[in-house]
Amino acid sequence: MPELPEIEALAAFLRDRAVGRAVARVDVASFTAIKTYDPPTTALLGMTVDNATRHGKFLDIEIGGLHLITHLSRAGWLHWRESLPAAPPKPGKSPIAVRVHLAPEFDGGPMAGFDLTEAGTQKRLAVYIVNDASQVPGIARLGPDALDPGFDVIALKAAISAQRGQLKRVITDQSIIAGIGNAYSDEILHVAKLSPFKMSTSLSDDEVARLHEAMVATLADAVQRSVGQKAATLKGEKRSGFRVHARTGLPCPVCGDTVREVSFADRSFQYCPTCQTEGRALADRRMSKLLK
Repeated sequence: MPELPEIEALAAFLRDRAVGRAVARVDVASFTAIKTYDPPTTALLGMTVDNATRHGKFLDIEIGGLHLITHLSRAGWLHWRESLPAAPPKPGKSPIAVRVHLAPEFDGGPMAGFDLTEAGTQKRLAVYIVNDASQVPGIARLGPDALDPGFDVIALKAAISAQRGQLKRVITDQSIIAGIGNAYSDEILHVAKLSPFKMSTSLSDDEVARLHEAMVATLADAVQRSVGQKAATLKGEKRSGFRVHARTGLPCPVCGDTVREVSFADRSFQYCPTCQTEGRALADRRMSKLLK
């Protein structure tokens, strides 16, 4: 799932490639992906792309006073095309949900644009066209952004202390902290040397400080590595920086212990026992308890 660094990079990519170009056409191949009906997609036609920003894990493309907002969910992505085919994508025949054609930069130039796609069968990609970003329910519920300069150690302690739960679950709750998902939470907790199952309300001041430092450093580093990458290479860049996430069975780059995994019905996470749980393995079932 794209998280804060990848969405930040996609926004930067679109600011470089799409801003200043007018929307020439919008093709909708998956009507279930469109979560709003007013304004309609036709309201974007002829309007100029003004900006691209981010709200947590939501990508916001500002077009002529409107906002084309997408949440890519687990299997969605944005694919930039320097030249788009004239024929619209056929519903159900490809992963394409929405295709946006942008007017050529010069007379006779190619019709560039981007596809919003979704692999798999779960179909969780969401696309909104709204007058204000706060009209998207998921954005209205967002907590403070993980990289907001004002979200300091004191604010972090207040946020995680207000919601008792396992630490990994709390820091990936978008209503508590916006932008962190399954992958970067694994990385942040590894850097902070904290167990995913530690209770959020039991952290000492030193542990909160370590968590904040790890959160800012991990995400800022990922943003730095991601911004400037082409949309097509962002996923590979994300994976290349992982220390524990998606590295089950491989040695921890810090201590050499074997990276372990806890699997649930539809997801999993990874951790290092030596670095994070005093050498003890966490039980691999949904109702696992932290071995204190």
